[in-house]
Amino acid sequence: METLRFKTNINCSGCVSAIKPHFKRSNDFVSWKVDLNDPGKILIVTGENLQSEKVIKLVEGAGFIIKEEIDSDESR
Repeated sequence: METLRFKTNINCSGCVSAIKPHFKRSNDFVSWKVDLNDPGKILIVTGENLQSEKVIKLVEGAGFIIKEEIDSDESR
């Protein structure tokens, strides 16, 4: 299982609700969540054979921005 982390502009529970249908339509992800308490509003995505480009496209398709991908160690 792989985990990708991204700094985003997803900043409230309403934003999370707006992006939820986009993740539900994709079978590429096992789970995802946004840490709204983190200043970087970290999106954490887990799955097999994850591709950053797919996550970025999904988030942008929902109207949000991926600011940058971060290392696993950096987000802890």
